[in-house]
Amino acid sequence: MNENVEPLEGEPLIAPSSIDHPLYEKVVEACRTVYDPEIPVNIYDLGLIYTIKISPDNKVSIIMTLTAPGCPVAGDMPGWVVDAVEPLDGVQHVEVDLTWDPPWGMEMMSDEARLELGFM
Repeated sequence: MNENVEPLEGEPLIAPSSIDHPLYEKVVEACRTVYDPEIPVNIYDLGLIYTIKISPDNKVSIIMTLTAPGCPVAGDMPGWVVDAVEPLDGVQHVEVDLTWDPPWGMEMMSDEARLELGFM
């Protein structure tokens, strides 16, 4: 099997989120309470949260990345996200998976993050 297969044209590199789910905005706000200790911007605005999928029975699956594979908090940050999201009223379960594909890049940051870090 060839692992270097290019995605089909029009196929997203990042799976879409459940933006129409009633819990979506609350989950996003919870993610915004988590910070990389080395960067003064929350992980959501940094662009580290790729996908937030919420099932009809309110199970939350988050796919995220880190700024670099050697990030010193790589083993801790998914747990911080679980700790931030799981207490939300209505959330049944939270699972956080790390991915390195596509790799994170500065273009994934929100305008607020770019401004905070002096890139605008």
